[in-house]
Amino acid sequence: MKPNISYPEELKFLENKLDVLIDEYQHIKVENISLKTKQDTLVREKAKLLEKTTLARTQVEAMINRLKDMEQNS
Repeated sequence: MKPNISYPEELKFLENKLDVLIDEYQHIKVENISLKTKQDTLVREKAKLLEKTTLARTQVEAMINRLKDMEQNS
């Protein structure tokens, strides 16, 4: 059963509820932009770290190979 609320009161209630929803939407929109920016930053950082890891692995493998060559030549 619906409470006895006059039309203007119901309209005001709906306006207030809509204002709250708009405020929440704006907050979520700003938060979403922030999260996307952070995600982009993290993706770039991950790519740099993967690149550094690959470079380090290549250098270590090269050093190991040089040590093996030195060991075989001695």
